[in-house]
Amino acid sequence: MACVGRRPAWLRPAARVAGAALVVAALAAPASAATYKWVDDNGVVHYTDKMPPEAVNKGSVELSKQGVPVRKTEPALTPEQRRAREQEAERQAQAKKTQEETARRDRALLASYSSEPEIDLARNRTLATIDTAVQSANAYSEQLSRRRSELMAKKAGYGDKPVPPALQGELDSLNAEITRQTELIARKKSEAVSVAARYDADKQRWRELTAARAAAEAAGKAGGATTAATGAVPAGGR
Repeated sequence: MACVGRRPAWLRPAARVAGAALVVAALAAPASAATYKWVDDNGVVHYTDKMPPEAVNKGSVELSKQGVPVRKTEPALTPEQRRAREQEAERQAQAKKTQEETARRDRALLASYSSEPEIDLARNRTLATIDTAVQSANAYSEQLSRRRSELMAKKAGYGDKPVPPALQGELDSLNAEITRQTELIARKKSEAVSVAARYDADKQRWRELTAARAAAEAAGKAGGATTAATGAVPAGGR
C-alpha cells in the first residue's frame, strides 16, 4: 500500500492563515519610522517619533531607523537674532558694494593715466581752471565795491533828506551780490584744496596699482622660466 506523506507546513490551513496575517501586518506598518532628536530649554535631549507642538520651533534632527541623521531643522530665530542676521546681511552687502566701487575706480585710474606726470598735468589743469574762476570773482567783487563806494558817497550827500528809492535799491542789490561773490570765492578755494588732495591720493593709488601689476607680471615670468628650465608641463598641458 502506498504511503501517503504529510503535507508541507506552508500548505497546512493554519500556516496559510498565519502567513496572510503577517503580510497584512507588513502592509499596514509605515514605510519608515522616523525618530526626532531635540533638546528642551533645560538642555535635556529627547528622542520622539514626532515633534511635540511646544518643541516645533526649537529645531530637531530627523533620524532613520538605523539612527542616521537624514534631515536637520534649524530652530526658529528670535526677533533679536533676526535683526542681527538682517544687519549682518546689510553689512556684507555694503562691503561688497564698496569693494566693487573701489575696483571700478582702480580700473578707471589705470585706464586714464599711463604715468605720474600725466596725473600731475591733469591736477595742474584742474587747479588752474579753479584759480581762473577765483580771479574773475575777485575782479568782479572789486568793481562792485567801487560802485558801492560811489553810491554810499551819494547817499551821504543827502544828509537828513530821504534817500531816493532807486539809489537805496541799487545799494541793496550791490551788497547782496558782493556777499554772493565772497561765498563763491570761499567755495572755490575749498574746492581747490579738495582737488589737490584727490589728485595726490590718485597718484599714490596709481603707484600701488602699477607696482602690484609689475610684481604680478614678474612673478608670472619667473614661473614660466622655472617651468621651461625644469621641463615641467603645466597642468592641462597634455
